[in-house]
Amino acid sequence: MFSLHLVPGKLSLQDLRRIKDEKTFITLDEGASNKINKANETILNIIKDDRTVYGVNTGFGLLANTKIAKEDLEDLQRRIVLSHSAGIGEYIPNDSVRLMITLKINSLSLAYSGIRLKVILALINLVNNEIYPCIPKKGSVGASGDLAPLAHMSAILLGYGYVNYKGEILKAKDGLKKVGMQPIVLGAKEGLALLNGTQLSTTFSLEGLFYAEDLFSSAIVIGSMCVEAVLGSRAPFDERVHKIRGHQTQIDTAKMYRDLLEDTSKISQSHKNCTRVQDPYSIRCQPQVMGACLSQIRNSAQTLLTEANGVTDNPLIFVDEQDVISGGNFHAEPIAFASDNLALAISEIGALSERRMALLVDKHLSQLPPFLVNNGGMNSGFMIAQVTAAALASENKSLAYPSSVDSLPTSANQEDHVSMATYAGRRLKDMAENTAGILGIELLATAQGMDFRAPNLSTDKIEEAKKIIREKVDFYDEDRYFTDDIEAAMKVVQSGIYNKFIDKNLIPSF
Repeated sequence: MFSLHLVPGKLSLQDLRRIKDEKTFITLDEGASNKINKANETILNIIKDDRTVYGVNTGFGLLANTKIAKEDLEDLQRRIVLSHSAGIGEYIPNDSVRLMITLKINSLSLAYSGIRLKVILALINLVNNEIYPCIPKKGSVGASGDLAPLAHMSAILLGYGYVNYKGEILKAKDGLKKVGMQPIVLGAKEGLALLNGTQLSTTFSLEGLFYAEDLFSSAIVIGSMCVEAVLGSRAPFDERVHKIRGHQTQIDTAKMYRDLLEDTSKISQSHKNCTRVQDPYSIRCQPQVMGACLSQIRNSAQTLLTEANGVTDNPLIFVDEQDVISGGNFHAEPIAFASDNLALAISEIGALSERRMALLVDKHLSQLPPFLVNNGGMNSGFMIAQVTAAALASENKSLAYPSSVDSLPTSANQEDHVSMATYAGRRLKDMAENTAGILGIELLATAQGMDFRAPNLSTDKIEEAKKIIREKVDFYDEDRYFTDDIEAAMKVVQSGIYNKFIDKNLIPSF
């Protein structure tokens, strides 16, 4: 259980990763309460003075010019939540819902939305009691924020919809009753404040970031193993090569390889005087390609951390000036770009791995038995495993097409440009699974190749990395049912176990 003392606007990437990975218990910093109450007083004063303010006492979207009577304001907020609960598809997993709600709590607690403290505490109770709203994963275009998904999240507080409680799907009222909660009645603007925001888009993109980081670390380790398996040169990782180009991520990435490929390797010493002049790009250019991927990971991490700690509601309440401003912070274009850039990184990590895999099974390039198996012809070895890697890499190329360049107007053209950030983030999970499959296949192949170099051993770190997969999958001595091996290797990649070989100061959320 992760105990999170929430100081609004101060979440770290490490916090966000833990919220995703662990059940979480939230306590709200006392300093937030006074600010939240003052912002809500501003809303009450607007109603008292009969000022016309969008979302407080007007309709929504194209209906913004329709004034709503005071006695109908609570019903207006109920109706917006129910009407916007229009998503379809499979429910978002509980860990994603937990992160999404926490992001919403953080944003609302910055006190620019005018929502009551009572409503924020109700959201905190959902997380603390593991009452997870059932939220369909499809139905958001990423502006005006993630309206439909956030409506499904919010409907639970009103007693509508469904919840997942300890693996059981219950009607909202029944789920709330299990933990001693009661449905609430929303006040002016509260429904709109709950619905406006980029919290699901940001959740999907953050998850994509964490996937990308884990894949990156695994790829550095597996790529280093591949250098050993194919008797590759250490020279391309020389610090001097990378310093004179100047890209910090390339410099950092080359260091990661050097940390693994120490001078203690007997495999390396065994071919010190070989006649090969240069290795193929998939071996030689790893710091350049992976360094470029690290640039996208770091840039996206910075954007996502800013968004996670920002305010994405509309309109916004500025207490000191007693001002209410309608803006567009709900537009998730920054998140769409971050997700698209993560898609590029995830795709390229897999693409480079697939090329190394192709090299490994080619006896002319790898100087290993054809398809990494003895008695070739009788045994096909890794022949079709490489085909699977190629299929996954090709699929990722299609999925990597940028989502942010697409837009369809909504709300009768009032909302005439949208970000498509939600899908941009959601497809990262599929891409990450594909890349984990590619890396898993290469992991098996590199371990196989290194075994063929016996009795020569690699460095202690690389031998430790090899031992991890060998504890799950034995040497491929003859053809066998291969999928079980691949799935076991994928799980090793996805577990993040290879993160320990990488300097945690070089990866944003480590």
